[in-house]
Amino acid sequence: MSTYKKFTERMQKIADINNSAALLQWDQEVYMPPKSAGRRAQQLSTLAGLAHEMFTADETGNLLNELANADLSDAERANVSYTQGEYDKYKKVPKEFVEKTSAAVSKAFQSWNNAKQQKDFSLYAPDLEALLELKLQECEYLGYEGHPYNAQLDIYEKNMTVDQLEVLFGQVKARLFPFIEKIYHAEQVSDALMYQHFDKDKQWDYGIEILKQIGYDLNAGRQDVSSHPFTTNFSATDVRVTTRIDEHNLSEMLWSTIHEGGHALYEQGLKDENYGLPSGSYLTLGMHESQSRLWENNVGRSLNFWQGNFARLQELFPGQLGNHNATDFFKAMNKVQPSPIRTNADELTYHFHVLIRYEIEKELFEKKLKVADLKDRWNAMYKQYLGLDIKNDAEGVLQDIHWSHGSFGYFPTYSIGSFYAAQFYAQAVQDIPGLEDDIRAKNPVKLLEWLQTNIHQHGRRYPADELCKRVTGEILNFDYFMRYVEEKYASIYDLSGVGV
Repeated sequence: MSTYKKFTERMQKIADINNSAALLQWDQEVYMPPKSAGRRAQQLSTLAGLAHEMFTADETGNLLNELANADLSDAERANVSYTQGEYDKYKKVPKEFVEKTSAAVSKAFQSWNNAKQQKDFSLYAPDLEALLELKLQECEYLGYEGHPYNAQLDIYEKNMTVDQLEVLFGQVKARLFPFIEKIYHAEQVSDALMYQHFDKDKQWDYGIEILKQIGYDLNAGRQDVSSHPFTTNFSATDVRVTTRIDEHNLSEMLWSTIHEGGHALYEQGLKDENYGLPSGSYLTLGMHESQSRLWENNVGRSLNFWQGNFARLQELFPGQLGNHNATDFFKAMNKVQPSPIRTNADELTYHFHVLIRYEIEKELFEKKLKVADLKDRWNAMYKQYLGLDIKNDAEGVLQDIHWSHGSFGYFPTYSIGSFYAAQFYAQAVQDIPGLEDDIRAKNPVKLLEWLQTNIHQHGRRYPADELCKRVTGEILNFDYFMRYVEEKYASIYDLSGVGV
C-alpha cells in the first residue's frame, strides 16, 4: 500500500470518529431526552479525545514526514501540506485538555439551554466562565502572533487576524452605518404582511419546496426543527439542516430554511471521494457563510426570486397574501429596522450584531471584560450601535448558542461571508448569461453548478484569499457589498434628497 493511501485511510478513520461525534451533537440539539445530558457529555468527550489522539499520534506525523518529499500530484500535495500545518498546531494540545474542553462544552450547552428558557444569564455564567478559561488556555497551546484572539479566529477563518478585522469593521462603521442612517430618515416601508398567522404545517411544506428548488438533495439529507437553526454533515452524502417556525412570523422559516440550505449545498458539493481529506472539507467558515448568505440574501431576498415564487406562496396563504404582489413582499422582507435578535435582523443592521459580538469577544480575550460583566456590556453596546433597550436575557446575551459550544472567533465569519457573497454573486451574474431570468423562472441550477465548479469542489486546496482571486480576479473587497446594498435599497426606499 502506498504511503499516500495509508495517509488517506488514516484521515478517513479520524473523520469517522469526528462525524460520529457530530451525529451525537446533532441528536443532542434535535431529539435527545433531557436526562441523557450527562452520558452524552461523556460520550462526546471520549470521541473528541480519540480523534485528537489519533490525529496527533506519531504514526500520523511519520506518514506526513514520508510524504513531504514524495512524488505527489498538486492536489495530493495540497492535502499533505494543509494536514501538516494542522498536525503541527494540534500536536501541542494535550489529549486530556481536549477531553476536558469537550465535557465543558456539553455542560455549558445544557446550562445555556436552561438559562435561555428561564431568561436568566446567571444560571449559565459559571459554566461559560469555566469554558472561557479553557479557551484562553487553548490560545497558549495553539500559539499566536499579536493578539491572543487571533488563535481563535484562525480556527474558523484561517489566517484571519484582529488587525484585518479592524479594517473590515472600520469600513462597516464608516460606510454602512451612514447608509443605514439615511434609510432611517426615508419614508418607511411596512412589513406587517410578514406578521400574520401562517399555518405551521403549510410553512414546513413550503420550506421543503424551496430547498428542492435551490438544489438541496433530500436523498442525501433531511430537515428537522431546532431552537437554533443549524447545518451539520457526516459526509457529502449525509448533510442535515434544521429550521425554526413561528406561526406569527413567516420570516423565521423562510430565512432559516434558505440560509441553512445554502450551507448544505456547499457540503453536498464537496467531492465524496475526498472524504476525510482537506480537499473534501469546507475551506473556512467565512467561505461557508458566503454560500448561505448568497442564497439567503442575494437570491432569496431578491425581487427576481419572488417574482417567480410569490404566486405559490399566495396559493398556500390566500387570506394573508391574496391582496399583495411580489413587490410588496420584496419590500416587506427587506425592511431595515433595528432588532434585538441577530438571526431576525435585516441584512444591513445584521452586521452591527456581528460587530458587537466581535468587540465583546476581543475584550474577553484581552481580559478587559469579565463574564460577570458580560450582560451589562452587551446591553450597553446594543444601545450604542442599534439604539435598543434589551428586555430580557433571552433576547439579549443568551440568544446565541455559539459561546456554549466554545465557538469564540466564529461570529466575524458571518460578516466576512456576506461580503464574499456579494462579490461572488456579482461575478456569477457576469459569468452566467440570463442568470436573473433563470432565478425568476425558479430554475437556479446554473448558479449552483457555477458555485460547485468555482468554490465547492476545491475544498481546502487554496487559501481563501487565493480562491476569491481565482473566482473574481481580486481578494475580498467591501466595495461589492456596498454597491449591492446601495442598488437594492434604492429600489425599496426613496433615498433621493434624504440627508443625515
